[in-house]
Amino acid sequence: MTDTASPPGLLLFAHGARDPRWAEPFEALAARLRSRRPGLNVKLAFLELMAPDLPAAAAAMAAEGCSRIDVLPLFLGAGGHVRKDLPALVQRLQAEHPAVQFRLHPPIGEMPAVIDAMAEAAASLLP
Repeated sequence: MTDTASPPGLLLFAHGARDPRWAEPFEALAARLRSRRPGLNVKLAFLELMAPDLPAAAAAMAAEGCSRIDVLPLFLGAGGHVRKDLPALVQRLQAEHPAVQFRLHPPIGEMPAVIDAMAEAAASLLP
């Protein structure tokens, strides 16, 4: 049973890169979400090359009282990391934090609203 008084958690999951500037758009997304939804516990985690990784971010959210954590892959499509690696990572998180309900979502790039926004942005470049 999920405690409705606990803060909801949204764990944004990105690939990671050696160049710290690569993460700036993802950090801006997390900041906008926090601003729009003040009661939402938003964390950004990375698969590799950057910190925190998914287990560390999830552990922090669990320690902060989140009883449900939605995991949103910040990928344009479902490649091998999203189809194979991420479900296995989320299963491990569920085993490590049995009091927390983890819900894995499809990659953000497959959401119709995101596809529409990208099409609009691309079209706006043209005369």
